Amino acid sequence: MSRRYITVAEQQQVIERAKRCCEYCKCSMDYSSQPFVMEHIIPVTAEGETSLDNLALACGGCNGHKYTKLQALDSLSQTQVPLYHPRQHVWQDHFGWSIDYLELIGLTAIGRATIHALKLNRPGVINIRKLLLIAGLHPPQKD
Repeated sequence: MSRRYITVAEQQQVIERAKRCCEYCKCSMDYSSQPFVMEHIIPVTAEGETSLDNLALACGGCNGHKYTKLQALDSLSQTQVPLYHPRQHVWQDHFGWSIDYLELIGLTAIGRATIHALKLNRPGVINIRKLLLIAGLHPPQKD
């Protein structure tokens, strides 16, 4: 069984690596009304380890919708596919922005399934993107 305690140093590394943004919806922890968490990409219940390779910075909404999911249905192919894995996949390969930068668009089966399963275009997320866009703080810088 993996150790469950995440050290302060590990937390700081995860935050810095993610550039203070949710690694799924890309919302900034500096402008979010909800707490961010150290998310086990592969849950401990599925024998995921508490290691930097298995930790992602996630907003409360994405973490709550992901919960213990590892795969979801792709709406186009109607097949189960793995969810986006921040340590194994490149975000830009799977996601793009709508023309107005308010919604995420799935570029691949993984992207589409992840957007749907984690509800990456929830109303609250779109609202914060609108405000950050007006303030010149959205979209986030590329990795």
